[in-house]
Amino acid sequence: MTADGGGTPRSVEAGEVSGADGADKGSRTERGTGVPDGTAERAGGPAELDSAADEGGDPLALRLEALILGAERRYTPFQAARAAGVSMDLAARFWRAMGFADIGQAKALTEADVLALRRLAGLVEAGLLSEPMAVQVARSTGQTTARLADWQIDSFLEGLTEPQEPGLTRAEITYPLVELLLPELEEFLIYVWRRQLAAATGRVVQAQDDAEMVDRRLAVGFADLVGFTRLTRRLEEEELGELVEAFETTAADLVAAHGGRLIKTLGDEVLYAADDAGTAAEIGIRLIETLSHDETMPELRVGIAFGTVTTRMGDVFGTTVNLASRLTSIAPKDAVLVDGALAEELLRSGDAPKSEAEVAAAVAAAEAEGRPASAVKYRFALQPMWQRPVRGLGVVEPWLLTRREQG
Repeated sequence: MTADGGGTPRSVEAGEVSGADGADKGSRTERGTGVPDGTAERAGGPAELDSAADEGGDPLALRLEALILGAERRYTPFQAARAAGVSMDLAARFWRAMGFADIGQAKALTEADVLALRRLAGLVEAGLLSEPMAVQVARSTGQTTARLADWQIDSFLEGLTEPQEPGLTRAEITYPLVELLLPELEEFLIYVWRRQLAAATGRVVQAQDDAEMVDRRLAVGFADLVGFTRLTRRLEEEELGELVEAFETTAADLVAAHGGRLIKTLGDEVLYAADDAGTAAEIGIRLIETLSHDETMPELRVGIAFGTVTTRMGDVFGTTVNLASRLTSIAPKDAVLVDGALAEELLRSGDAPKSEAEVAAAVAAAEAEGRPASAVKYRFALQPMWQRPVRGLGVVEPWLLTRREQG
C-alpha cells in the first residue's frame, strides 16, 4: 500500500522485515467497528500527527486520513499480514487487487486493513470463495470504489468546498465538511449496493439454466457522440467536461428509467444492456429523441445487437458486444441500427410489424371486433439496410430502427 500525498494506504510489496513487535497486539476490536479499543479517540491525535508531519506528511491530509479511516497507522505490511494470520504473498495479492500501490515496509496500515485481510482469508478458509474468486472480489470492489471516490472528490467536494466566507481557505472548510458527510455517504453507499445486489441476484435466479447464468442472451447497445474528436480540439477543457457529464447523466437516467443497465461510460460513448429487445430498442430511440432536441449536443448514433453475452465483473464480452459496436460505427447520424437477431425479437414480440399488410390486417380485425384502429399499436418500425462486410464479423445486414407513428 502507499502513503501517497498524506498516507492513504494503497498496496504491498512482499518481503520480510525484522521488528514486527506488536503485530499481534490490538486485534481486539470494539463491537461492530473493526477498530481497536480507544482508537477512534486516539486517531489523528497531536502526537501522532506531529510525528507523521516530521516524516514529511501533510498535517491536514493526515488528519483527514485519520478521520476517514477511523484508525491510526500502526502496522507495516508484514505486521498487518502477520496480525491477520495470512501469508505475505496472499496479503500482497489482495492489496494489489484492491488497487493499492506498493509501499515497501512503511508503517502506514491500520486495524481496518488487518480486518479486511482476515475477512477475505476467512471466506477462503470457510470454502465460501476460492482464492482466485476472493482476488476477483477484491479487484472488482477496488476498481468500483476507486472511481467512485475520485468522482466524489473531483466533482462533488470540489464544488462544496468553495470558500463561502472571505478569509476561509478550502482546506479549512474541507475537514468539518468531510466529518459531516462521511457517515451519511457511507450509509448511502451501503443502501445502493444492497439494492443493486438484490436486482442482480434476481436476474441470475431467473436464468433458465446454470449455463445462462454466465453466458446469457441479452440486448447490448452502444451510443456514440458523432465528431467528438473534433470537439476536443474546439472546446475548452471545462466546456468539454460539462458536455461529457451532461451526456453521461442523460444516458444513465434514460437507461435506468426504462429498465436497462448502464455497463460503462467512455466519455463520448456509453454501453448498456437489457434483458429483452424491446427495452433496448426503446432506450436507443429515447436517447436519439432526447439528445437531438439539445442544441448543445452533437449528433448521436446507436447500434444494438441481441445474442449470447458473457458477463464478468460487471462488464460484458463476446461477439454480440462487438457487433453492437460495429453497428454504431456505421449508423447514420441520429439513427439506430440493429442486427438481424434483435429485429427478429421485435417481430416475434409484436413490438414491430413484419409489413404494412400485417398492420392493415390487424386494423381490420380490430374494427371487426368493434375496437378502434388506434388499439393496434406497434412501437417500432424496421427497415432493412444494405448488406456490408464488417471487420471480424463477416457480412451483416443491419436494420434501421425508428419509432412508428400511431394512428
